Amino acid sequence: MNKNNLPIFFAIAMAFGVLIGAFFTGQSATLSKTSLKEQKIKRLINFIQQDYVDEVNTDELLDGAITQMLTKLDPHSVYIPKENLQAVTENMQGNFVGIGVQFRIIDDSITVVHPMKGGPSIKKGIKAGDRILIADTDTLFGKGIRNNQVLKKLKGAPDTEVKLQVYRKSNDSLFDVTVQRGKVNIKSVDIAYMLNDSIGYIKLDRFARNTYKEFKESLTILKGLGMTDLVLDLRGNGGGFIDIANNIVDEFLEDDKLIVFTRNNGGEITESFATDRGDFEDGGLYILIDENSASASEIVAGALQDNDKGIIVGRRSFGKGLVQEEMDLGDGSAVRLTTARYYTPTGRSIQKPYKRGPKEDDELLGDVNISQSNYGDEVESRYRNGELLNRDSIKTVDSLKYTTPKGKVVYGGGGIVPDVFVPIDTSAYISPYFYAYLNDFAFKYVDNNRTKLSGIKIGDFIKNFDTNNEVSNTFINKIKDLRPSTLTKQKLRKFLKATIARELFNDQGLYRMNHLDDKMILKVLELEKE
Repeated sequence: MNKNNLPIFFAIAMAFGVLIGAFFTGQSATLSKTSLKEQKIKRLINFIQQDYVDEVNTDELLDGAITQMLTKLDPHSVYIPKENLQAVTENMQGNFVGIGVQFRIIDDSITVVHPMKGGPSIKKGIKAGDRILIADTDTLFGKGIRNNQVLKKLKGAPDTEVKLQVYRKSNDSLFDVTVQRGKVNIKSVDIAYMLNDSIGYIKLDRFARNTYKEFKESLTILKGLGMTDLVLDLRGNGGGFIDIANNIVDEFLEDDKLIVFTRNNGGEITESFATDRGDFEDGGLYILIDENSASASEIVAGALQDNDKGIIVGRRSFGKGLVQEEMDLGDGSAVRLTTARYYTPTGRSIQKPYKRGPKEDDELLGDVNISQSNYGDEVESRYRNGELLNRDSIKTVDSLKYTTPKGKVVYGGGGIVPDVFVPIDTSAYISPYFYAYLNDFAFKYVDNNRTKLSGIKIGDFIKNFDTNNEVSNTFINKIKDLRPSTLTKQKLRKFLKATIARELFNDQGLYRMNHLDDKMILKVLELEKE
């Protein structure tokens, strides 16, 4: 935004502030007073449009004013501009309309990394490694091509067609194919498989509309394979729909057990209870969480912990105990407004402080002044104060102490504290720059060896690939001047093999490789032996 427009921006923001103040005073603000406030804002906009000395984009000003206004409420009430709403909605609904490919721009070409299972492209024979050169009459290669340009060409209305010109490197062929756009699922279950003969594993990426269906299907398959204990991995899961989280918890809790309750600004309480439809009420359960597990993930972990079901393994979760409702603003944009707080079955709020207020917050935070700017950066703070490395560094407040039915002590006021702590693996960190280089090498290796690698099973790959270190030595020699000093050759070999596994087997390959020395997975296996 132009700096010259800042005074206007703040004027509009203040006007909106007055309006929202009138709105939140509820019954004390009469309709006529609210109408006067609305008229004031409309007049201000009209004055700017008609009389301001410079040309001003009032839509941009209004968007900025709304965003500024919402920051005065809480960190999770947000404005979604109309140009972003479709992508946000697709992510939450768990599907989009397009041709169904994961792609990457490689050497100025749109390269298919994976055709998505069940999508239109895979049905038309498009394969990993194919280059999409032209969509209808639009060229999709060359310098300067960007992801958003490609998406505009490949996405579209349901049942519309797009004619693609495709180059297949593996047999040096060029061909045309017409693909009918359709609904493509964005998967929520990244991977589901058996860790051993009795322990199953399910990784949930989000709580979208299709998540429960995917989860239920995975649970049924794993039970059929002999699963008696389940590892539910919620690490990095930022949340989603509260009702989907409740449905998943219901699979584990006995009938009529309280899952969660919410309280709105009028004091109205809404409770959610388990039903008789749970399919894994008698199974063993481990829930993996970390500092990026938030919202719906914390509802699941908190409900199970407070009902003495399973073992929570990992590190303290993010600490988001607020419920948002999406509201249409009438012009294609929307606002997600916090409408309630949620509480775990013992009655604890796990929302971490985001502004100065109750005495408990001061006790919990010491002299730290929490603002919304550092609210989202707390992970770095947790690392600095040692919390990610040592359980004893987790600060808890006695006044926010609660007790589960079986006598376990749990705390509110800032996330879910795990039953079993596992420190962060600092040796697993690599810089974004080096990660990009690693991805590039792995892709090009697979792309140049697709014929040789085709047909290999994931178990055989994990056991037998590059046992003589020929591939990894080539990589290590290439990056000898770029190699991070903290990474050993052993770690580099592991990272490379995992990245190649992802190129070949998608998330299945990446996770199964990483699980070989995943500290939380190893802790679960240790607990099982005990």
